[in-house]
Amino acid sequence: MTDRTIKRRITARPSRDGAGVSLLRSVGQSPGQRIDPFLMLDCFFSDNPDDYIAGFPAHPHRGFETVTYMLDGQMRHRDHLGNEAVLGSGGVQWMTAGRGVIHEEMPEQQEGLMRGFQLWINLPAAEKMIPAKYQEFAAEQITSLEETDSGAQLKLIAGEVQLNGQLYRGPVSGVSRAPLMLDIRLPANAAFSLPLADDRAGFAYLFEGAAQLGEDTLNLHEAGELGAGNRIKLQAGPNGAAILVLAAQPIKEPIAQYGPFVMNTPEEIDQAINDYRNGTLV
Repeated sequence: MTDRTIKRRITARPSRDGAGVSLLRSVGQSPGQRIDPFLMLDCFFSDNPDDYIAGFPAHPHRGFETVTYMLDGQMRHRDHLGNEAVLGSGGVQWMTAGRGVIHEEMPEQQEGLMRGFQLWINLPAAEKMIPAKYQEFAAEQITSLEETDSGAQLKLIAGEVQLNGQLYRGPVSGVSRAPLMLDIRLPANAAFSLPLADDRAGFAYLFEGAAQLGEDTLNLHEAGELGAGNRIKLQAGPNGAAILVLAAQPIKEPIAQYGPFVMNTPEEIDQAINDYRNGTLV
């Protein structure tokens, strides 16, 4: 086994999105800070309603997938497909925009902590115009695991892992790029290793505590892009750690992006804009 190292660091920066939601953006701050096929990662967390109450009113997407993972709080999703549900603490929604979707995500709370992640994953050219689809899973539907040796607690959202001699799969299915999405909670000073195929690109994002990835320090609210290798080795600090691990098959195609539209060429972006204006995006 060859341990992955951190080949690039993308420190999260304060930003705002939607109707003024306060968040930290790491991956996707600029075109040069994507990690193929991951276009963007936002971390939102606040117990001040002014930071989140305006939410994400109705808006379009085309050409990629959006993932919302709620750690704390509640968010109501609606889309043009007729899907409507409240995403609660520990829940995940995975929306494949494909040729087009119009949706909104609005807080279902007036006070309290709202914390979670918004992730954008690119689609290859051959899949950018597929029909939109939507998956949602409550906390109890997420595959929850514990490694017996380290005491590591895992929430496996997408992909598969080999643990304690068994193969486990997350509930998300039928999506592009064979993604792995893991929420890993490590007890104080615990060490945890995870095999990861060498054809998977990705990163680890520390959102609580302190940790190392291999011999490298993983800084709080930083996306540490994974170098070459076939194993991730994590070590928690004295107060434990919470780490989001994301990996997938890279696409290696040109990207043209204009806000919520991600295509391969400027001409396709123009078409998406015109389709939205003409009411033919979806």
